[in-house]
Amino acid sequence: MSGFGAFVRQAHAAGHLVVQPRMGFGSVTPMRQGLLATKTAAATTVGTITVDSYTRVGDLRAARAALRDGTDLNGYPIAVHDARTTRHMLSGVRDADFPVQVRHGSATPAPIVDALIDAGLDATEGGPVSYCLPYGRVPLADSVANWAKACRQLARLHQHGPEPHLETFGGCMLGQLCPPSQLVALSVLEALFFHRHGIRSISVSYAQQGHAEQDREAVLALRRLCSELLPGDWHVVIYAYMGLYPTTRDGAHELLAQAAELAVRTGSERLIVKTVAESRRIPTIAENVAALEYAAAVARRHHVPRAAASEGDTQTYREARRLVEAVLLVDRDIGQALIRAFARGYLDIPYCVHPDNKGRTRSYLDADGRVGWADIGSLPLHGIAEVRPSRAPTSRDLMDALSRVQRAFDHDRPARAMSPARALRKGSHG
Repeated sequence: MSGFGAFVRQAHAAGHLVVQPRMGFGSVTPMRQGLLATKTAAATTVGTITVDSYTRVGDLRAARAALRDGTDLNGYPIAVHDARTTRHMLSGVRDADFPVQVRHGSATPAPIVDALIDAGLDATEGGPVSYCLPYGRVPLADSVANWAKACRQLARLHQHGPEPHLETFGGCMLGQLCPPSQLVALSVLEALFFHRHGIRSISVSYAQQGHAEQDREAVLALRRLCSELLPGDWHVVIYAYMGLYPTTRDGAHELLAQAAELAVRTGSERLIVKTVAESRRIPTIAENVAALEYAAAVARRHHVPRAAASEGDTQTYREARRLVEAVLLVDRDIGQALIRAFARGYLDIPYCVHPDNKGRTRSYLDADGRVGWADIGSLPLHGIAEVRPSRAPTSRDLMDALSRVQRAFDHDRPARAMSPARALRKGSHG
């Protein structure tokens, strides 16, 4: 088996953590330059083509107008650039030692999947839940149907070339305020959805939160559930913290270092980085490369295990397993099971305002950065979850919770922080 997933698996077997940027440019030349810079970075890398916002929501007319008028886009409009243009952009860049993944964020992925296939690409990411509920008002049933079709489109590629690869975004959805057991469950459920629609090479995701040990427990629970339930070729991808990022250089480096250490400690195979510029603007190519090389340097200080040992029935594992089992019992068709599970409240994302989300669950963030349940609503976790009832949060409470990591890593930073180089020498990354 060759392709994106095989490359990551082989790199990990050789002792390397694969690092990947979030990178997308509207024009062909900077997109090619960004991919080349990623390829030649001092790290084991894969490339990223991040799609622009217009294309994500299906507004291809606006994407074409932006290209025509020379307006900057926040990503590559792959469904607007013709396939020959994208193939030319990738010529001499993408190869067996440098696979490229298309990243987007769409509940209507067909135009993006059609375009990436036409361009000769075979790796992307998303999911029927994780690219629906947080991002708009597309009905969940429509997203499920759209993603089933997208999986079938991708799955046909294995007949003609490398094994197509699909990554679930489920472990990242509203991650800062969602207890990790539900993130783990969603990642596993979306991976099972992909597999049952023909995808044989899959990655499951988890987004770094604010407590290193809770994150480690969550990733090990994710690995264990996948080993128990998910057939085929799969690996784990960690996302560096996706909430409000530190504004100081040293704070950003320390948080990224903790993400790299989380990947190493859990035997995860791939890490998606963030840069020192995240809190202010879209990062440059050079800033992306610096983040890749820094994360790789942190990982190289540690032995990357081929597999992480399970820690038994942890709290996160017990909750996630119960959620997955409850959903799978709802309907034999996993797409229908997801739809009905949200309708019954068996899955319910705290503070998510999508019409198909019940919105009866609440979470809390304690002083140490752990995320827990304040109200489990109709989740099938009674007698399992540790619930700490609390008053309904105000908007200020939510903003304080969302900015906690940023404040913690920026606090008094100039006076007490080491430089990134000194931190590497001393092995101190928080």
